[in-house]
Amino acid sequence: MPSIPRAAAPSARLRGLLLWLLLPLCLSSCGWMVDRATSRLAADLTEAIRNQDDPETVRQGGPAYLLLVDALIAGSPDNEELLSAGASLYGAYAGFFVDDPARARRLAGKALGYGARALCRRRAAACALRGLPFDAFRSALDGFGRGDVPALFGLATAWTGWIQANANDWNAVAELPKVQALLRRILELDEGYRAGEAHLYLGALLALRPPALGGRPEAARRHFERAIALSGGRNLMAKVLYAERYARMVFDKALHDRLLREVLAADPSAPGLTLTNTLAQERARRLLAESDAYF
Repeated sequence: MPSIPRAAAPSARLRGLLLWLLLPLCLSSCGWMVDRATSRLAADLTEAIRNQDDPETVRQGGPAYLLLVDALIAGSPDNEELLSAGASLYGAYAGFFVDDPARARRLAGKALGYGARALCRRRAAACALRGLPFDAFRSALDGFGRGDVPALFGLATAWTGWIQANANDWNAVAELPKVQALLRRILELDEGYRAGEAHLYLGALLALRPPALGGRPEAARRHFERAIALSGGRNLMAKVLYAERYARMVFDKALHDRLLREVLAADPSAPGLTLTNTLAQERARRLLAESDAYF
């Protein structure tokens, strides 16, 4: 019985051609998998920090977290999720844990840069957004949709932190109207995003100055109350800022003390809010201790 001939082995030239054709597909798939893995790592790291109930752990470990996210971004410089994570981590660390003004300005500037790059990667037209004149800036915001809210919010929070870190620079303070317009646009698109945190930021900005200098305390009050309502009272920092920025400005001691006592009586543990709530309780304790002297 004659044997059945085996299929001829592919020639070396054919094997080389197949490898050359498949290599770009492999690199593309591997690159996508690595990109997704690093994005997941940054998201998990950010969430772990938000759920940490020991602020000192974050204070001491913060520089390592920041260097890690820098390294991830260096490896994937166009990854929007990594850039957003960088903006969030740098902004939070500068705002909560850095006492040296010069260092706070540097870190807040890094956060703003990452936030702007994240939005730019999402929409090329947004790359020049920050430098637009105010009317053009406000008009450009109309081009964003609900899906852009996370990137818009990341930029808004980093921008707010940068202005706060540069409060003695009138050129920085002059950018406040743009941040307020950005926060209002976020509220128009998705008021409930991050349990209404855009209301919290907008309230804090509107209460930065007394009415004689352009502040709007009653508008700030409405935003603080809405932030509390949308979070179901779980965001304790909303009550602390309501007491510190509004109640103190209008000299309402009863409201001030009631809000702070509510914060101290609350359970700080809440998904995504535990670290912020723990820090809010620390600030509430200090503000309440100063209450009689202040009022």
